Amino acid sequence: MTKPSLLILPGDGIGPEVMTEVRKVIDWFFANRDLEFDIDEGLVGGAAYDAHGVPLHDDTMAKAQEVDAVLLGAVGGPKYDTLDFSLKPERGLLRLRKEMDLFANLRPAQCFDALADFSSLKKHVVAGLDIMIVRESTSGVYFGEPRGIFEEGNERVGINTQRYSESEIDRVARSAFELARRRNNKVCSMEKANVMESGILWREVVQKVHDEDYPDVELSHMYADAGAMQLCRWPKQFDVIVTDNLFGDLLSDAAAMLTGSLGMLPSATLGPIMANGRPKAMYEPVHGSAPDIAGQGKANPIACILSFAMALRYSFDRGEEATHLENAIESVLADGLRTPDLMGPEGGTPVSTAEMGDAILKALGN
Repeated sequence: MTKPSLLILPGDGIGPEVMTEVRKVIDWFFANRDLEFDIDEGLVGGAAYDAHGVPLHDDTMAKAQEVDAVLLGAVGGPKYDTLDFSLKPERGLLRLRKEMDLFANLRPAQCFDALADFSSLKKHVVAGLDIMIVRESTSGVYFGEPRGIFEEGNERVGINTQRYSESEIDRVARSAFELARRRNNKVCSMEKANVMESGILWREVVQKVHDEDYPDVELSHMYADAGAMQLCRWPKQFDVIVTDNLFGDLLSDAAAMLTGSLGMLPSATLGPIMANGRPKAMYEPVHGSAPDIAGQGKANPIACILSFAMALRYSFDRGEEATHLENAIESVLADGLRTPDLMGPEGGTPVSTAEMGDAILKALGN
Protein backbone atom coordinates (compact mmCIF):
# COMPACT_ATOMS: atom_id res chain seq x y z
CA MET A 1 0.00 0.00 0.00
CA THR A 2 1.31 3.46 -0.91
CA LYS A 3 2.23 5.57 2.08
CA PRO A 4 0.37 8.86 2.50
CA SER A 5 2.36 11.89 1.38
CA LEU A 6 3.00 15.26 2.98
CA LEU A 7 4.68 18.35 1.54
CA ILE A 8 6.15 20.68 4.18
CA LEU A 9 6.65 24.35 3.29
CA PRO A 10 8.18 26.17 6.29
CA GLY A 11 8.18 29.58 4.59
CA ASP A 12 9.47 32.78 6.19
CA GLY A 13 10.00 34.44 9.56
CA ILE A 14 8.99 32.15 12.39
CA GLY A 15 7.71 29.56 9.91
CA PRO A 16 10.88 27.42 9.95
CA GLU A 17 11.09 27.63 13.77
CA VAL A 18 7.56 26.40 14.45
CA MET A 19 7.87 23.79 11.70
CA THR A 20 10.94 22.36 13.42
CA GLU A 21 8.73 21.55 16.41
CA VAL A 22 6.14 19.96 14.14
CA ARG A 23 8.84 17.74 12.65
CA LYS A 24 9.68 16.56 16.19
CA VAL A 25 6.02 15.64 16.70
CA ILE A 26 5.88 13.81 13.37
CA ASP A 27 9.01 11.86 14.30
CA TRP A 28 7.40 10.89 17.62
CA PHE A 29 4.36 9.49 15.85
CA PHE A 30 6.59 7.65 13.39
CA ALA A 31 8.43 6.02 16.29
CA ASN A 32 5.51 5.37 18.63
CA ARG A 33 2.25 5.10 16.72
CA ASP A 34 2.96 3.14 13.54
CA LEU A 35 2.48 6.31 11.52
CA GLU A 36 4.57 7.00 8.45
CA PHE A 37 4.42 9.45 5.56
CA ASP A 38 6.43 10.14 2.48
CA ILE A 39 7.64 13.64 3.36
CA ASP A 40 9.05 16.22 0.98
CA GLU A 41 10.02 19.80 1.78
CA GLY A 42 10.02 22.92 -0.38
CA LEU A 43 10.16 26.70 -0.43
CA VAL A 44 7.35 29.24 -0.49
CA GLY A 45 7.02 32.98 -0.04
CA GLY A 46 10.12 35.08 0.52
CA ALA A 47 12.30 32.00 0.85
CA ALA A 48 11.23 30.90 -2.64
CA TYR A 49 11.80 34.40 -4.02
CA ASP A 50 15.32 34.48 -2.58
CA ALA A 51 16.13 31.12 -4.20
CA HIS A 52 14.17 31.29 -7.46
CA GLY A 53 12.96 34.86 -8.00
CA VAL A 54 9.31 33.85 -7.61
CA PRO A 55 7.18 33.30 -4.48
CA LEU A 56 6.36 29.74 -5.57
CA HIS A 57 8.34 27.70 -8.08
CA ASP A 58 6.39 25.67 -10.64
CA ASP A 59 8.06 22.47 -9.41
CA THR A 60 6.79 23.09 -5.87
CA MET A 61 3.32 23.82 -7.20
CA ALA A 62 3.39 20.52 -9.08
CA LYS A 63 4.39 18.63 -5.91
CA ALA A 64 1.57 20.28 -3.98
CA GLN A 65 -0.91 18.98 -6.55
CA GLU A 66 0.36 15.42 -6.13
CA VAL A 67 0.56 14.95 -2.34
CA ASP A 68 -2.19 14.06 0.11
CA ALA A 69 -1.63 17.22 2.15
CA VAL A 70 0.49 20.36 2.36
CA LEU A 71 1.67 21.77 5.71
CA LEU A 72 2.72 25.43 5.53
CA GLY A 73 4.38 27.64 8.14
CA ALA A 74 4.07 31.35 7.27
CA VAL A 75 5.03 33.77 4.51
CA GLY A 76 6.09 37.41 4.30
CA GLY A 77 8.40 39.96 5.83
CA PRO A 78 9.39 43.64 5.52
CA LYS A 79 12.38 42.89 3.28
CA TYR A 80 9.90 42.02 0.52
CA ASP A 81 7.64 45.08 0.89
CA THR A 82 9.11 46.87 -2.12
CA LEU A 83 8.67 43.94 -4.52
CA ASP A 84 6.18 44.14 -7.35
CA PHE A 85 2.76 42.95 -6.17
CA SER A 86 3.00 39.81 -8.33
CA LEU A 87 6.23 38.79 -6.56
CA LYS A 88 5.24 39.40 -2.95
CA PRO A 89 5.52 36.32 -0.69
CA GLU A 90 1.76 36.19 -0.12
CA ARG A 91 1.19 35.51 -3.80
CA GLY A 92 2.79 32.10 -3.32
CA LEU A 93 0.21 31.22 -0.68
CA LEU A 94 -2.67 32.53 -2.79
CA ARG A 95 -1.41 30.57 -5.79
CA LEU A 96 -1.45 27.35 -3.77
CA ARG A 97 -5.03 27.99 -2.67
CA LYS A 98 -6.21 28.96 -6.13
CA GLU A 99 -4.52 26.25 -8.25
CA MET A 100 -5.29 23.48 -5.74
CA ASP A 101 -8.88 24.79 -5.69
CA LEU A 102 -8.86 24.93 -1.88
CA PHE A 103 -12.19 26.65 -1.47
CA ALA A 104 -13.14 25.90 2.16
CA ASN A 105 -10.87 27.35 4.84
CA LEU A 106 -11.66 25.84 8.26
CA ARG A 107 -10.54 28.04 11.15
CA PRO A 108 -11.42 26.65 14.58
CA ALA A 109 -11.47 28.93 17.62
CA GLN A 110 -11.22 26.79 20.73
CA CYS A 111 -10.44 28.13 24.18
CA PHE A 112 -8.36 25.69 26.19
CA ASP A 113 -9.41 25.67 29.84
CA ALA A 114 -5.93 26.68 30.96
CA LEU A 115 -6.14 29.87 28.87
CA ALA A 116 -9.66 30.99 29.74
CA ASP A 117 -8.26 33.69 32.04
CA PHE A 118 -5.87 34.88 29.34
CA SER A 119 -8.54 36.04 26.91
CA SER A 120 -9.35 39.74 26.87
CA LEU A 121 -12.99 38.76 27.47
CA LYS A 122 -14.40 37.59 30.79
CA LYS A 123 -13.73 33.96 31.64
CA HIS A 124 -17.39 32.90 31.65
CA VAL A 125 -17.76 34.30 28.11
CA VAL A 126 -14.96 32.21 26.59
CA ALA A 127 -14.57 29.16 28.85
CA GLY A 128 -15.44 26.06 26.82
CA LEU A 129 -15.61 27.98 23.54
CA ASP A 130 -15.44 25.74 20.46
CA ILE A 131 -16.54 27.31 17.19
CA MET A 132 -15.56 26.78 13.57
CA ILE A 133 -15.36 29.51 10.93
CA VAL A 134 -15.65 28.22 7.36
CA ARG A 135 -14.18 30.87 5.06
CA GLU A 136 -14.51 30.71 1.28
CA SER A 137 -10.94 31.03 0.05
CA THR A 138 -10.63 30.98 -3.75
CA SER A 139 -12.90 33.82 -4.84
CA GLY A 140 -14.32 37.10 -3.58
CA VAL A 141 -12.51 40.40 -3.37
CA TYR A 142 -9.03 38.85 -3.13
CA PHE A 143 -9.33 37.31 -6.58
CA GLY A 144 -12.01 39.31 -8.43
CA GLU A 145 -11.30 41.21 -11.63
CA PRO A 146 -10.83 44.01 -12.48
CA ARG A 147 -8.26 44.87 -9.84
CA GLY A 148 -5.32 47.22 -9.63
CA ILE A 149 -4.31 50.85 -9.27
CA PHE A 150 -5.31 53.00 -12.24
CA GLU A 151 -5.11 56.60 -13.38
CA GLU A 152 -8.48 58.31 -13.44
CA GLY A 153 -8.45 61.97 -14.35
CA ASN A 154 -5.77 63.65 -12.27
CA GLU A 155 -5.56 61.02 -9.54
CA ARG A 156 -5.06 57.32 -8.96
CA VAL A 157 -7.80 54.92 -7.92
CA GLY A 158 -7.45 51.47 -6.35
CA ILE A 159 -9.95 48.86 -7.52
CA ASN A 160 -10.79 45.43 -6.14
CA THR A 161 -13.84 43.52 -7.27
CA GLN A 162 -16.07 41.43 -5.02
CA ARG A 163 -17.31 38.56 -7.19
CA TYR A 164 -19.08 35.31 -6.38
CA SER A 165 -20.82 32.75 -8.57
CA GLU A 166 -23.66 30.54 -7.37
CA SER A 167 -21.51 27.42 -7.65
CA GLU A 168 -18.74 28.94 -5.51
CA ILE A 169 -21.20 29.81 -2.76
CA ASP A 170 -22.98 26.46 -3.08
CA ARG A 171 -19.91 24.33 -2.47
CA VAL A 172 -18.62 26.22 0.56
CA ALA A 173 -22.12 26.22 2.05
CA ARG A 174 -22.26 22.44 1.67
CA SER A 175 -18.90 22.14 3.43
CA ALA A 176 -20.29 24.14 6.35
CA PHE A 177 -23.49 22.10 6.58
CA GLU A 178 -21.62 18.79 6.43
CA LEU A 179 -19.28 19.97 9.16
CA ALA A 180 -22.20 21.14 11.30
CA ARG A 181 -23.75 17.68 11.10
CA ARG A 182 -20.63 16.32 12.81
CA ARG A 183 -20.74 19.03 15.48
CA ASN A 184 -23.84 20.74 16.95
CA ASN A 185 -25.93 20.93 13.78
CA LYS A 186 -26.03 24.72 13.63
CA VAL A 187 -24.79 27.15 10.95
CA CYS A 188 -24.76 30.94 10.88
CA SER A 189 -24.10 32.47 7.45
CA MET A 190 -22.60 35.97 7.47
CA GLU A 191 -22.52 38.53 4.65
CA LYS A 192 -23.60 42.13 3.92
CA ALA A 193 -26.83 41.56 2.02
CA ASN A 194 -28.05 44.97 3.16
CA VAL A 195 -25.51 46.87 1.03
CA MET A 196 -23.84 44.37 -1.37
CA GLU A 197 -25.37 42.47 -4.27
CA SER A 198 -22.87 39.67 -3.74
CA GLY A 199 -24.25 39.43 -0.20
CA ILE A 200 -27.81 39.12 -1.51
CA LEU A 201 -26.75 36.25 -3.80
CA TRP A 202 -24.75 34.65 -0.96
CA ARG A 203 -27.80 34.62 1.33
CA GLU A 204 -30.12 33.28 -1.37
CA VAL A 205 -27.79 30.42 -2.37
CA VAL A 206 -27.01 29.37 1.23
CA GLN A 207 -30.73 29.32 2.03
CA LYS A 208 -31.48 27.26 -1.11
CA VAL A 209 -28.79 24.68 -0.30
CA HIS A 210 -30.16 24.41 3.22
CA ASP A 211 -33.80 24.06 2.21
CA GLU A 212 -33.11 21.46 -0.48
CA ASP A 213 -30.46 19.26 1.15
CA TYR A 214 -29.83 20.20 4.81
CA PRO A 215 -33.19 21.04 6.41
CA ASP A 216 -32.10 19.17 9.56
CA VAL A 217 -29.39 21.75 10.22
CA GLU A 218 -30.39 24.93 12.03
CA LEU A 219 -29.56 27.91 9.78
CA SER A 220 -29.45 31.60 10.63
CA HIS A 221 -28.24 34.65 8.71
CA MET A 222 -26.39 37.64 10.11
CA TYR A 223 -24.72 40.72 8.69
CA ALA A 224 -20.96 40.33 9.04
CA ASP A 225 -20.47 43.52 11.05
CA ALA A 226 -23.15 42.41 13.50
CA GLY A 227 -21.45 39.01 13.57
CA ALA A 228 -18.19 40.63 14.64
CA MET A 229 -20.02 42.39 17.47
CA GLN A 230 -21.72 39.17 18.56
CA LEU A 231 -18.41 37.28 18.54
CA CYS A 232 -17.17 39.77 21.13
CA ARG A 233 -20.43 39.83 23.09
CA TRP A 234 -21.34 36.12 23.37
CA PRO A 235 -19.31 33.88 21.05
CA LYS A 236 -20.75 30.63 22.40
CA GLN A 237 -24.02 31.35 20.58
CA PHE A 238 -22.24 30.13 17.42
CA ASP A 239 -21.14 26.68 16.28
CA VAL A 240 -20.25 26.86 12.55
CA ILE A 241 -19.98 30.24 10.83
CA VAL A 242 -19.79 30.29 7.02
CA THR A 243 -18.75 33.46 5.26
CA ASP A 244 -16.87 34.88 2.30
CA ASN A 245 -13.16 35.40 1.80
CA LEU A 246 -12.81 38.96 3.11
CA PHE A 247 -15.20 38.71 6.04
CA GLY A 248 -13.80 35.30 6.94
CA ASP A 249 -10.31 36.77 7.11
CA LEU A 250 -11.47 39.50 9.50
CA LEU A 251 -13.84 37.42 11.63
CA SER A 252 -11.39 34.56 12.16
CA ASP A 253 -8.68 36.95 13.35
CA ALA A 254 -11.17 38.52 15.75
CA ALA A 255 -12.10 35.04 16.98
CA ALA A 256 -8.41 34.34 17.53
CA MET A 257 -8.27 36.81 20.39
CA LEU A 258 -11.16 35.04 22.11
CA THR A 259 -8.75 32.15 22.62
CA GLY A 260 -5.93 34.33 23.93
CA SER A 261 -3.45 34.43 21.06
CA LEU A 262 -3.08 34.03 17.31
CA GLY A 263 -0.33 31.59 18.23
CA MET A 264 -3.01 29.09 19.25
CA LEU A 265 -5.07 28.94 16.06
CA PRO A 266 -4.62 26.29 13.34
CA SER A 267 -6.45 26.10 10.04
CA ALA A 268 -7.27 23.65 7.27
CA THR A 269 -8.13 24.61 3.70
CA LEU A 270 -9.93 21.85 1.84
CA GLY A 271 -10.70 21.35 -1.83
CA PRO A 272 -12.22 18.76 -4.16
CA ILE A 273 -12.24 15.08 -3.29
CA MET A 274 -9.35 13.21 -4.90
CA ALA A 275 -9.32 9.67 -6.29
CA ASN A 276 -8.30 8.31 -2.88
CA GLY A 277 -11.51 9.65 -1.36
CA ARG A 278 -9.79 12.45 0.58
CA PRO A 279 -9.98 16.17 -0.15
CA LYS A 280 -7.06 18.13 -1.46
CA ALA A 281 -5.82 19.98 1.62
CA MET A 282 -3.40 22.52 2.99
CA TYR A 283 -2.87 23.11 6.71
CA GLU A 284 -1.33 26.23 8.23
CA PRO A 285 -1.38 28.30 11.41
CA VAL A 286 -3.51 31.43 11.25
CA HIS A 287 -0.65 33.61 12.50
CA GLY A 288 1.75 35.38 10.17
CA SER A 289 5.52 35.25 9.85
CA ALA A 290 6.15 37.59 12.83
CA PRO A 291 9.51 38.85 11.52
CA ASP A 292 10.00 40.97 14.65
CA ILE A 293 10.59 37.83 16.76
CA ALA A 294 12.01 35.47 14.10
CA GLY A 295 15.11 33.61 15.23
CA GLN A 296 14.69 34.52 18.88
CA GLY A 297 12.97 31.38 20.17
CA LYS A 298 9.88 33.38 21.15
CA ALA A 299 7.37 31.95 18.67
CA ASN A 300 4.49 29.80 19.87
CA PRO A 301 4.57 26.51 17.91
CA ILE A 302 1.15 25.32 19.10
CA ALA A 303 -0.89 26.68 16.16
CA CYS A 304 1.36 24.89 13.68
CA ILE A 305 1.31 21.68 15.74
CA LEU A 306 -2.49 21.87 15.94
CA SER A 307 -2.54 22.34 12.16
CA PHE A 308 -0.76 19.00 11.89
CA ALA A 309 -3.41 17.55 14.22
CA MET A 310 -6.05 18.76 11.76
CA ALA A 311 -4.11 17.02 8.97
CA LEU A 312 -4.15 13.80 10.96
CA ARG A 313 -7.91 14.09 11.31
CA TYR A 314 -9.02 15.33 7.88
CA SER A 315 -6.38 13.98 5.46
CA PHE A 316 -4.98 10.84 7.09
CA ASP A 317 -7.98 9.36 8.95
CA ARG A 318 -6.05 9.29 12.22
CA GLY A 319 -8.54 10.97 14.51
CA GLU A 320 -7.34 9.06 17.57
CA GLU A 321 -3.80 10.36 17.10
CA ALA A 322 -5.11 13.90 16.51
CA THR A 323 -7.00 13.78 19.80
CA HIS A 324 -3.94 12.42 21.60
CA LEU A 325 -1.89 15.35 20.31
CA GLU A 326 -4.55 17.89 21.29
CA ASN A 327 -4.76 16.37 24.78
CA ALA A 328 -0.97 16.61 25.13
CA ILE A 329 -1.13 20.32 24.32
CA GLU A 330 -3.96 20.81 26.83
CA SER A 331 -1.83 19.07 29.47
CA VAL A 332 1.20 21.27 28.83
CA LEU A 333 -0.89 24.42 29.06
CA ALA A 334 -2.53 23.18 32.26
CA ASP A 335 0.97 22.78 33.71
CA GLY A 336 1.46 26.52 33.18
CA LEU A 337 4.05 26.51 30.40
CA ARG A 338 3.84 29.70 28.37
CA THR A 339 5.60 31.13 25.33
CA PRO A 340 5.85 34.95 25.45
CA ASP A 341 2.55 35.52 23.60
CA LEU A 342 0.75 33.63 26.39
CA MET A 343 2.39 35.38 29.32
CA GLY A 344 -0.23 37.50 31.04
CA PRO A 345 -0.88 38.92 34.51
CA GLU A 346 -1.64 35.45 35.82
CA GLY A 347 1.95 34.45 35.14
CA GLY A 348 3.19 31.00 34.18
CA THR A 349 6.45 29.27 33.40
CA PRO A 350 8.16 31.04 30.48
CA VAL A 351 9.47 28.69 27.79
CA SER A 352 11.06 29.05 24.37
CA THR A 353 9.72 27.68 21.10
CA ALA A 354 11.86 24.55 21.40
CA GLU A 355 11.04 24.06 25.08
CA MET A 356 7.32 24.18 24.33
CA GLY A 357 7.82 21.59 21.60
CA ASP A 358 9.84 19.34 23.93
CA ALA A 359 7.18 19.62 26.63
CA ILE A 360 4.50 18.53 24.17
CA LEU A 361 6.67 15.56 23.18
CA LYS A 362 6.99 14.59 26.83
CA ALA A 363 3.23 14.84 27.31
CA LEU A 364 2.67 12.65 24.24
CA GLY A 365 4.67 9.92 25.91
CA ASN A 366 2.47 9.86 29.03
